[in-house]
Amino acid sequence: MRAKMSRADRAKQFMPFAALKGYEEALRAKERIVVDKKDLSEEQKEELDIMIRSIRKQDIVTVVYFEKDEYLKLTGMVSKIDVDSRFIQIVNSKIQFDDLFSIIREEN
Repeated sequence: MRAKMSRADRAKQFMPFAALKGYEEALRAKERIVVDKKDLSEEQKEELDIMIRSIRKQDIVTVVYFEKDEYLKLTGMVSKIDVDSRFIQIVNSKIQFDDLFSIIREEN
């Protein structure tokens, strides 16, 4: 006759088990599609420049930017914008102007 397992011990049988540490992260990295950075036309650069100059601290914006071989989309409040140093900070993410692909001010 087997000893009766406690409820906690029985529950442990069904808990997820990660046999290979970092395996899930490795799968996600492999699934990532690596892309080259797109060159903007002069017209696109000018439109982006106009938009950047109209953005103010505490505006809510959505940006698409290039980082580490992929394009990311971020929506949040502008916490800092520095035209001289050429970067915008959205919440805690600091993005160089040269990495921006698009920027849209969200309407309140």
